[in-house]
Amino acid sequence: MRRHQRSLLRIVLAAVCLLPASLPLHAQFLNDIAEPLTAEQVRESISGGVKYLLEEQNEARGTWNDLAPYPGGVTALCTIALLNSGVDPNDPQIQAALAYLRDIPPTKTYSVALQTMAFCAGDPQRDQMLIQRNVNWLESIQLENGSWSYPSGDGDNSNSQFAVLALHEAERAGAQIKLETWKKAAEYWSGAQNPDGSWGYKIGWDEGLGSMTCAGIGATVICNERAKRADADVKNGLVQCCQPHEEEDSLDRALTWLGRNFSVRRNPGRRGMGQVWHYYYLYGLERVGRLTARRFIGELDPHDWYREGAEYLIRNQDPFSHSWTGQNTAEDNPHIATSMALLFLSKGRRPVLMAKLTHGPGEDWDNHENDMANLTARVEKLWDIDLTWQILNPESATVDDLLQAPVLFLSGSKSPDLDGTAQKMRDYIDRGGFLFAESCCLDGSRFEEGFRKYLDKVFPEKEYRLRRAGPEHPLWRVEELVRPESPYVGRLWTVEYGCRTCVVFSEIDLSCYWELYGRIGRPTFPETIEKRLNDAMAVGVNVLAYATNREPKGKEASFVATIDAAELAAAGSRGTIQIAKLQHGGGCNDAPGALVNLLRTAAQGELKLQVSTNEFQITADDPNLKRFVLAFMHGRHDFRFTPKEQESLREYLTNGGTLFADSICASPQFAAAFQREIKQVLPDSQLERIPVTDTLFRDSAGGSDIRKVKRRDPVERQADQPLATRTREVEPELLGIKIDGRWAVIFSPYDISCALEQHEAMECRGYTREDAARIGLNVLMYTLSPDTE
Repeated sequence: MRRHQRSLLRIVLAAVCLLPASLPLHAQFLNDIAEPLTAEQVRESISGGVKYLLEEQNEARGTWNDLAPYPGGVTALCTIALLNSGVDPNDPQIQAALAYLRDIPPTKTYSVALQTMAFCAGDPQRDQMLIQRNVNWLESIQLENGSWSYPSGDGDNSNSQFAVLALHEAERAGAQIKLETWKKAAEYWSGAQNPDGSWGYKIGWDEGLGSMTCAGIGATVICNERAKRADADVKNGLVQCCQPHEEEDSLDRALTWLGRNFSVRRNPGRRGMGQVWHYYYLYGLERVGRLTARRFIGELDPHDWYREGAEYLIRNQDPFSHSWTGQNTAEDNPHIATSMALLFLSKGRRPVLMAKLTHGPGEDWDNHENDMANLTARVEKLWDIDLTWQILNPESATVDDLLQAPVLFLSGSKSPDLDGTAQKMRDYIDRGGFLFAESCCLDGSRFEEGFRKYLDKVFPEKEYRLRRAGPEHPLWRVEELVRPESPYVGRLWTVEYGCRTCVVFSEIDLSCYWELYGRIGRPTFPETIEKRLNDAMAVGVNVLAYATNREPKGKEASFVATIDAAELAAAGSRGTIQIAKLQHGGGCNDAPGALVNLLRTAAQGELKLQVSTNEFQITADDPNLKRFVLAFMHGRHDFRFTPKEQESLREYLTNGGTLFADSICASPQFAAAFQREIKQVLPDSQLERIPVTDTLFRDSAGGSDIRKVKRRDPVERQADQPLATRTREVEPELLGIKIDGRWAVIFSPYDISCALEQHEAMECRGYTREDAARIGLNVLMYTLSPDTE
């Protein structure tokens, strides 16, 4: 009787997964869930705004509705917005707009600045002469006090901001800007700041306004990068690292003002101006967050500026035209408001490449202020992608906050004060994060000692200790070749965790050379220094390439919760199969791409199953577990289920669910823990080897014949020899527990997950990539077939 109940349950589960459903239960379930902002909403909002602007273009002329005093201004703004939103520069409508702009001579600061930025975003090589022409014009009309005007009359902060933005983009595109231009502009912005840290429209004219304060912050960052002395220099043929910072508190005061007055619903500051230049303010707010590397604005009441701004814009987008419209003159033109909204959404969502961690004592975490910016710029050029970086406080940041950055960078010369963050760092690494650290300045021994003690807290297991990166490690060659005679050879240390390296530590300075490498207008240094600069950049780039696989994700990707019940219910009603991934303390995400790759193979390979390639990460006691026909888990070390998790998993398995697990790199610790814990879950059952004659290994359920597979085994080697493996054909070794005639638990003591991640882990004992995928697909097909015995 129970066997028939189980078969019926499987049919029902398969029907729920495979067929559209419209049950009242679903409706009730959805009504109880608050809908969060999702990555898809952000992408759809941008797509809608792009479609609107393209449809509004005057196809005959390639223009949008320009304002009479500013020829080409609106057309240039729309073009910049479209290019930043992903429209191809070779798109005919973009080409028509650029052709129109090329015929406009320089007459107005706003127009020339926007025209320059459009050329830089479009086809900078073709328009290099026009870009330099505009640079020369902007430099020629800069006022003596360093500001810009229309160009007639006194200077103001709005015109001055656009001039600085244009010069910044022009220099990035290869144009030549005089150092004196930057110095004069830097002095102007410093003098124009109000005592409370804000900026108004003009010096001494009025109290601060959010839009103008954002202008001041962005312009100050840009100008100081050029005008201020770098934190590293070369004197008498020697590199001088960790030079004293030039004292400058204008940015701190400005960010304090902005944090105290923060809003995305209005332009903060002067009364009665809340809706005036609101989209202009949001356009500037994006720049503040990106250029200052802040994810959060405000110390006492921190605001995730991109998430809050995106939520506001998406709620206020016209549902029919997909445009935005402001309330004041100029912003009541939807071409202008929509362009600024798109610039916020598109530029603000740029993938975060890495985050620099703050720590005490003092400012020891930031001995080289431009190191991250310079390294990010180098990666942008190599990968041909716009990126950003962040500064994060590990004490106040949550694990989800940290995970927005695929790499965390920790630097210093003194022992880092990171009390209370070790477990958070471990959780970050368990969920796929990567820690990159260095000792810097003349003597970094105190930092190294403190960092090693910190890692002992992050990884109390003795097997996860720093060890020197050998010559076979991809760090030396994954993106750029590091010279064998480089001073970094033998000075890099790693922690190997699961399938991957998760920590890289350099005994000697990297950030100093990143600071020096990216200094604008720097001379050519002596050959030995140039080689060291290239080595340092190569190490940095290689670490980032290894950690991110050259695929950093946009910020909006973090908007999706670990598991969203509403999404789960909705996906089920669309006839999509979903797989749960169980969270636990034994390295549940040591191979974070394994399940996703398996599901992608099921959806896109020969089977072409209607499978969601999103994994749903839940704990074993999550009430949503019963909604999944299959749960997956893997690990590398010891773990324990709680009594509540044991009870929930027992109910799941005895009511038709299936658990599929593997031991990463054949870890004996995880294998022992899994067998112990599953015995607690099902005390009356015993894991047994599944015979190779079982239908699980045949193609009868729609899978493959896997009665013979290939397995990799490490080969013993000498210390000075590269890693090697031996691959041999064997019968697959899977252990299982049967309930009502079907395998409810399927466990591989040999690695499947690392192979699914496609890591070249030569020390990893397990199945080859192809056969690991075939085993996984057979388990999936077996689980979905109600009649297989």
